[in-house]
Amino acid sequence: MKRSLRAPFTAMVAGLVVATLLGGTAVAAPSGRAILAGSVPPWASATSFKQAADPSANVGFRVYLGWQNEAAATALAQAVSDPRSSSYGHYLTPAQFRQQFAPPQSSVNAVQSWLRSQGFTIDYTPSNNLYVSAEGTVAQAAAAFGTSFDEYAVQGQILRSPATALTIPASLGGIVSSVVGLDESAALVHTDHVVADATPPGVFLNAPPCSAYWGEKTTANTTSTGPTTDVLPGIPTGQQLPGLNGQPVAFAPCGYTPPEIRAAYGLGTYAGGLTGKGVTVAVIDAYAIPQQTIFSDVNTYAAAHGIPPLSQSQFTSVVAPGTYKRPENPRQGPQGWSGEETLDLEAVHGMAPDAHLVYVGAPNNYQDLDAALNHVVNRHLADIVTNSYGWSGEALPAGFITPVENILVQAAVEGITVTFSSGDSGDETSGTSANFPNATPDWPASSPLVTAVGGTSIGIGTASDAGAYDWETGWETGRSFLLPGPTALTFKWGDPAYPGQYLYGSGGGTSRLFTQPSYQAGVVPAAMATANGARPQAMRVVPDVAAIGDPNTGMLVGQTQLQLNGTVSYSEYRIGGTSLSSPIFAGTLALVDQQRATNGLSMLGFANPALYAVGSLTDMPYGTVPQAVVRNDTAPTFTSCKDSNGVSHAIDGNCYTLRSIAYDGLTIHTVAGYDDVTGLGTPNGQTWLGALASYSQP
Repeated sequence: MKRSLRAPFTAMVAGLVVATLLGGTAVAAPSGRAILAGSVPPWASATSFKQAADPSANVGFRVYLGWQNEAAATALAQAVSDPRSSSYGHYLTPAQFRQQFAPPQSSVNAVQSWLRSQGFTIDYTPSNNLYVSAEGTVAQAAAAFGTSFDEYAVQGQILRSPATALTIPASLGGIVSSVVGLDESAALVHTDHVVADATPPGVFLNAPPCSAYWGEKTTANTTSTGPTTDVLPGIPTGQQLPGLNGQPVAFAPCGYTPPEIRAAYGLGTYAGGLTGKGVTVAVIDAYAIPQQTIFSDVNTYAAAHGIPPLSQSQFTSVVAPGTYKRPENPRQGPQGWSGEETLDLEAVHGMAPDAHLVYVGAPNNYQDLDAALNHVVNRHLADIVTNSYGWSGEALPAGFITPVENILVQAAVEGITVTFSSGDSGDETSGTSANFPNATPDWPASSPLVTAVGGTSIGIGTASDAGAYDWETGWETGRSFLLPGPTALTFKWGDPAYPGQYLYGSGGGTSRLFTQPSYQAGVVPAAMATANGARPQAMRVVPDVAAIGDPNTGMLVGQTQLQLNGTVSYSEYRIGGTSLSSPIFAGTLALVDQQRATNGLSMLGFANPALYAVGSLTDMPYGTVPQAVVRNDTAPTFTSCKDSNGVSHAIDGNCYTLRSIAYDGLTIHTVAGYDDVTGLGTPNGQTWLGALASYSQP
């Protein structure tokens, strides 16, 4: 359905942060000092206090200055994204943006001079003068910023935070907007991809049985031929797994390929179709990529699945300047992001094989994702940026959020599309009704200046047509374990019974921080916008759109891995999460931008006004949706097969589970029209693509 154009979107930056969530207590500034409000994270509370921080510990941080005339920068971001504005599509170059809005060099000099006087080492300042990066010790930071530093227990980690709001010399009060890195909120970042119930050591394997296409293998047509075979490993000879409610259940697909995903979404074949030519897509992840394998992995994967190869001239990798000096974050190792890096690049390349790919990473995940994003935007390294990470919920200090929102303003002004995965933990309540008051979307997906991409469960392909679109719905999964027994008669799905215990699903919900952008007005139901009255006014709702994401119906990826026999070699496995959804959708938008260039139009830029105006995505739910899917995970790629009572149900190293589709125990639900699981819906063929490609002034 084509929607009428609405009022220009509104997306203020600092003004959108709800004051009660800024952290810290309002106090008078000491004489000659200015307080940086919002510099204490909400998780740093007296109840979570553990001990004083080590004063000798090294700390790296960024002092953000904010834009000159921030309101004008935000207004321009709105104007260039609104087709009824005479400025629509008239984006600024990075140099033009810096000339109009970058902090003056005198302000940078003042900040640098003060930091040096406090004993800090200056690392880097980008050309847009948005921040000054420095490092020193915790003791130096305590003295310079007029506070003490303590450690707090949060989400299973012990993290550092200032005990009280940071203060700075009054002379810098009108210059400095926030400081990022003195607290360790960055350690709470997560990647939104799922391959198993826990991160496996080394290789990840698809455990048998799995299907080449949806419904190929079911509990009714798959019989064990012995405990040591790969048909139903661990199950007695001649036995089958139980179905559900008297009906067979399909085994999980082995993993769909990009050509199948393109076909299912009606985006055509590579031959004679859109391929992203002339468009550049950036992928941002923590850690620099394994240069010796990832380029060859992408091409090995492409050759195996009929995808045009990635040429060396199409691929660039960079590390954001000023981020390589600090050591790796000991809380997260780079190997934990290797699957993320591979997934992002193969997903974008598979959807848009002629697009140029820019991988932007850091050698650590300490606090550098904001710097990586700023580097892409400040240098305009790409037309589209996909980000498959985020923070669980919005419980972050305003001083952490505001700088990224400023970067996103510059991105919109320059005509850069920014997508973020919406998260893999639903509404962050773990499916427990007692936690419903705590329901929240993740950030930065909740920013009004990004396109938040949710995830779906999808059935693709039949024996005669490997690209058939069979069904699709919002990804929300509950899990039940197979209770083992000596015969098929005693096998059953249990603890808990269907629909099982909530496991994971597409992130979404109503923001606590950002008011409703006007592009959502009249589209998002009022009940969602106010969280059924839990918010005092209409707020931003997540996600905006969706794409394939459920790891039980996910994409096949190929990667060099440490195999079980100790060798290192290329192998393939199924992967999912909204970390898949974001690059898939970003690759789709590369096709849109290619066609827009052919049509003589500017790049789409900030995509949400166009997405909401055009509509016409495939709504969820669609068609007949199966009840569940059966999946097996083989040791050591699962670390636990224990039910809620701590009882293991592993069968000879295999873990059979029933995964419900469209689990209904959260505050967010898949419904007709816009919903807070899939947003407007998923890509819907050439008509939808063409409408976006011609979106312009009426």
